[in-house]
Amino acid sequence: MSADLPGRPAYLAFLPDFLFVPDAGRARYVVKAWLLALIPSIALSALVSLVVRPATHPDFPVDSALALFLLVVVSPLLETLLLIPPLIGFKRLFGPGPAVVASALLWGIVHSLAAPAWGLIVWWPFLIMSIAFLSWSRQGYGMAAAIVVAIHALQNGFVLLLANLALLAG
Repeated sequence: MSADLPGRPAYLAFLPDFLFVPDAGRARYVVKAWLLALIPSIALSALVSLVVRPATHPDFPVDSALALFLLVVVSPLLETLLLIPPLIGFKRLFGPGPAVVASALLWGIVHSLAAPAWGLIVWWPFLIMSIAFLSWSRQGYGMAAAIVVAIHALQNGFVLLLANLALLAG
């Protein structure tokens, strides 16, 4: 267990152990954490689409090199830099377990400002990324941020790929 997430709270016990233990296999960690963020968020997206029938969706140009750069490089970098101060503040105020939950909820709310139902989906990946940051922060904030940027870039890149496939399908 990372020193920053000791004694994982019961409400996070369902998450796999690897998420809380940084190891030398950074690339393996990133891929596993990304899949842990991606698969449930796809399920959440399907569920939200069935139950809520959102009237608005995030509207991004998805068919250009600029979109690729903005969504896969710029957005993960900026959002990670914006994620860190509140997450560290929440950790100091409430402890690591509540901090990752508060961080995820905050990012869900922020994304809901662009499209209300979007926050119901993105809170999950931000929960995983917040845990990843605190788990890796023992290795330094730079390393922890790089891990989170990589997870986020894969997440956004996959969504961009799906959006482009949907465009091609018609």
